[in-house]
Amino acid sequence: MTVKTIPRERKQITREQIPIIIFLLIIAALAVWAISTGTGTAPGVAPIDLAKGTILIVVGFLAGLLGGLIGTGGCSVMLPIIHFWMGYPATIAVGTTLFAVIFTALSGGYGHLLRRNVDVRAFLRLGGGGIAGVLLGSWLFTLLSSQAKLLGLILGLIFLWPAFRMIYEGVVQRSLPKREGSVIQGSGWKMAVFGCIVGIATGIAGVGGGYALVPGLIYLFGAPVYITMGTSLATMIPLAAVGGVIKLIQGFVDLPTGLLLAAGTIVGAQVGAAIIKRFKPATLKLIFGVYFLYVSIKFVTAFFGIQIW
Repeated sequence: MTVKTIPRERKQITREQIPIIIFLLIIAALAVWAISTGTGTAPGVAPIDLAKGTILIVVGFLAGLLGGLIGTGGCSVMLPIIHFWMGYPATIAVGTTLFAVIFTALSGGYGHLLRRNVDVRAFLRLGGGGIAGVLLGSWLFTLLSSQAKLLGLILGLIFLWPAFRMIYEGVVQRSLPKREGSVIQGSGWKMAVFGCIVGIATGIAGVGGGYALVPGLIYLFGAPVYITMGTSLATMIPLAAVGGVIKLIQGFVDLPTGLLLAAGTIVGAQVGAAIIKRFKPATLKLIFGVYFLYVSIKFVTAFFGIQIW
């Protein structure tokens, strides 16, 4: 008696995944080059060894995983970790994480563009206003760069928004409002003003903007959730690109760190998008909302000379 074995199906790489893989390999190659040559190493940042490089990739992966699950760029995770627990100066942490989000947004935005989850009209207005805001915010950042404590206070106050938003959605409102449609309604100039405000915060704090764009589009403009996620990630591309490049030119980016974080976030974002249905978003938001609240308190208390673990 012979037993027939059923061959397992091999998961093949899809056409849509090939550009992501090529993109990831390019970033990995650039990271190896930057580390081996010391190119783009920021002052006050220790060289990257195997252990530190591994930690940075893991941090990027976790940030990308969170972004894939709840629709953020991951800066809110990366920035406090490399600043508080890895010893990066606040200004370098801000610039480096914003630089890393360029690649995260490109990766995530590409997937949503393929699925037509982007409202082009809203993207153009949010992106146009956002770029103007980033330019203003980046200028303000240069004024604050020598005021480390004041910059920390501003970061702490900005972190309060995603903290309260996630805790609220995790406890009070267990799910986002369900709205149908493929476009985001609303006045063009209101979108541009909203994008400008998010851009200013991006230029100052180095966070990609997803923490504000997602709830803003849903609650202020009544946008459908999937269109919101796609349009938010697409809008983050010009915001992060302009802000990240400006900070790179100004010397506020540690290039090897930014590339390693970027590599991790790209993989994490793809994994998050693949497993999103296995998790309850409300539970994740509650967990990370508490974490962001802790980070906010840590930044604010440091301004008053009180250090908490």
